[in-house]
Amino acid sequence: MKQVVFGFLLYLCVGIPGAFALGIPQIQYLSKEDFLAQAFADEPGWKMLRLNRDLKKQINRILSHPYPAGRIRYWHQGNRTAWIIDEIGKDQPITMGIVVENNAIVDIKILVYREERGGEVHEESFTRQFANVTLRGEGLSKSIDGITGATLSVNAVTKVAEMALVLHQLVQPDQVAQH
Repeated sequence: MKQVVFGFLLYLCVGIPGAFALGIPQIQYLSKEDFLAQAFADEPGWKMLRLNRDLKKQINRILSHPYPAGRIRYWHQGNRTAWIIDEIGKDQPITMGIVVENNAIVDIKILVYREERGGEVHEESFTRQFANVTLRGEGLSKSIDGITGATLSVNAVTKVAEMALVLHQLVQPDQVAQH
C-alpha cells in the first residue's frame, strides 16, 4: 500500500507538472495542403533551393540569427511561389506560409502557432498589412504595425516576409540563369 501511495504522490509531484511543462500550446490554423490549395489554382510543382554561403549570410542578417537549414523547399506555378518557413517567436517556432508573385507578397498565413501569447498575428487584420509589400533596400517597402504584447511574434512574421521575398527573387527564371 505504501508503494501505491508513494507512486501516486510521486506522479502528482513530478508527472503532472512535467506534462504541463512539455505541453507546448499548439494551434493549427491551416494545414500545408489547405495553404497550398488556397495559394495556387492547380497543384503546384515544388523544388528545393540550396542555400549557398552568401545566401545564408543574407538570411542570417534578415533573421538576426543563423538559419539552421542548408536548403528550403518551395512550391511554384508560373511567377508565383509559396514558402513554408518556421521562425521562433518568443520561445517556440511559428509556422508561416508566404505567397509571393511578381516580387510582392500576395498573402501570409500562420499555419501553426505555438506560443502562449501573441497569437493575434494569425488574424487577417494583421496579415493583410503585408499584401503587395516588396523589398526596398535592406528591408520591406512598408512599415508593419505591431500588436501590443506580441512584439516578438510580429518581428518573426516580418523577418520571414522579407526572407521569402529575397528567396522568391532568386528562383525566378530570369534570376536562376544568373546564379
